[in-house]
Amino acid sequence: MSKSLLKNLNQSGIISEIDFHFARLITRLASASETAAGLAAALVSRATGEGAVCLDLQAQGGRALPMGAGAKAAAACPEPGRWRRMLLESGVVGEPGEFRPLVLDADNRLYLYRYWEYEQILAAAVAAKASAVFPEFDPPRVRASLDRLFPHRVESPVDWQRVAAVVAVLKALCIISGGPGSGKTTTVARLLALLLEQGPTPNLRIQLAAPTGKAAARISASIRTARQELDCPAAVKEAIPAQATTLHRLLGTLPGSPYFRHDAQNPLAVDVVVVDEASMVDLALMAKLVQAMPPAARLILVGDKDQLASVEAGAVLADLCGRKAEHRFSREFGATLSAACGENLQRWCDPNQQRSGLADCIVALRHNYRFAEGSAIGRLSRAVNAGDVAAAAGLLRRPPDASVCWQPLPAPGEFEQRLSERFREGYRDYLSAESPAEALKALGRFTVLTPFNRGPHGVNALNRLAESSLERSGWIDPSDRWYTRRPLLITRNDHEMGLFNGDLGVILPAEGHADRQDACFAGPDGDLRRLPPQRLPAHETVFAMTVHKSQGSEFDSVLVILPENDSPLLTRELLYTAVTRAREKVLIWGPEGGLTAAVSQKIERASGLHDTLWNGTHEK
Repeated sequence: MSKSLLKNLNQSGIISEIDFHFARLITRLASASETAAGLAAALVSRATGEGAVCLDLQAQGGRALPMGAGAKAAAACPEPGRWRRMLLESGVVGEPGEFRPLVLDADNRLYLYRYWEYEQILAAAVAAKASAVFPEFDPPRVRASLDRLFPHRVESPVDWQRVAAVVAVLKALCIISGGPGSGKTTTVARLLALLLEQGPTPNLRIQLAAPTGKAAARISASIRTARQELDCPAAVKEAIPAQATTLHRLLGTLPGSPYFRHDAQNPLAVDVVVVDEASMVDLALMAKLVQAMPPAARLILVGDKDQLASVEAGAVLADLCGRKAEHRFSREFGATLSAACGENLQRWCDPNQQRSGLADCIVALRHNYRFAEGSAIGRLSRAVNAGDVAAAAGLLRRPPDASVCWQPLPAPGEFEQRLSERFREGYRDYLSAESPAEALKALGRFTVLTPFNRGPHGVNALNRLAESSLERSGWIDPSDRWYTRRPLLITRNDHEMGLFNGDLGVILPAEGHADRQDACFAGPDGDLRRLPPQRLPAHETVFAMTVHKSQGSEFDSVLVILPENDSPLLTRELLYTAVTRAREKVLIWGPEGGLTAAVSQKIERASGLHDTLWNGTHEK
């Protein structure tokens, strides 16, 4: 790989500065075939930066490289077979088990060594927990607890909340996936009570965790509410933790280091770890979590496998859940599970699968308690999730109720005017709130979502438009950085301040000090926290936010803005995540063609985790 070609790829925006310099380093280290090694290094570095775990040489091989205007000649990647031979001859690429900067597996997946290692660590830990022999239990005792803790049966053939709770009792790994409103947090509170009741005393060491501070605060508040409604002894309620923590804090962040205080040599003192919003956990963090867990500890992952994946590399929850819409339990485990939970699971068992494995650990919550069966939001989210273009388009054109409204993207001349009207209407309650608590609560009633940070429809432009519009209406005066009623979104964890990525706050006058402003946030127990705004960690104005940053949040009403131009960001997962942020109403501005294209386009992050866990045993 010539220096000039790498530079051209960099200047064309195909690879970043980091990709460029990493490729140069690999080129210098290569003892042979440095051209192939340099190109592969640049592309695998780019792939991990875009969320993939590896580079698929089979898909990339033979493809032309998009070159900049200054390129003297076109260039293409070598054919897959030839590229593989060249890489293995280079001296910097090894096969699995060899300690080289890059690893190439038998399926032509090329990894940075550390990501290959993370994948192996996680796959081994998951396989071990999935195949572990479940502990002895007393079926009548489990059934008695279940009937008390899950008293209201749903109107469906199977109560999947009950099933999930028993899986958590029987297995060292339990994965609970469900969309918004499917009762995931309620299920967690009840299954923890079920676990605690099975022992002689409620002495299990339980940790609740989440990938962000906002997600940790949400599950903390939900569990505190849910545990008070449980029909169980007071000692059991008290043993259910009321406070969740971030995964980084749980593992013990070491400043300036990618490592944590807790690892395989210094494991966590836990019996059960529950991870909420597990779809947001990247490969590296999940690998470090399983390394730090004692072998006998239970791991319960809770999330929505169909949401957007983590910002960092990997789509761990989706890989763990496999690609089938429905999983079937092994014959032996299904019989045990049916006897324990009192549900008829015959339809959900595979008579040909005898050995207990990963499929026995997965439960999808299918009943939605928020959206009625025929509600427009519920039907649209299911159509998008299923990739059903015709159904999604039909619902957008003729929604069965007012909870969904689709309109073409306003023309540039009227876009600002119409969006300004939406900002004034949507934030009216927030801007007129008389107390910090009311203002913070009102922030959860409306938001504007976009896929982008930059551009005319990016979050930066939308927030500037909101400020200018509300200033003209006399609601705010954004001439000062810390203007009254500026809404804030924290974008970096600060453990000392007790603020975490995703926390929402508002700038308001300090009590008794008209010349001073406070940054007001809701505390973990719902109490009001007033902090000096100058001490805040990284943050941004949040009249509008990206769909990625909205994960874990819910709003009464949501306006989703989608651009007219085709973009790789417009995917099924993004549209599903945006639509399901709304509790009551979602308004979508965008071209119908772009919307249906998004439903058709599914995120595919190159990874070997799915194949390692599933192929040859469960599904192909």
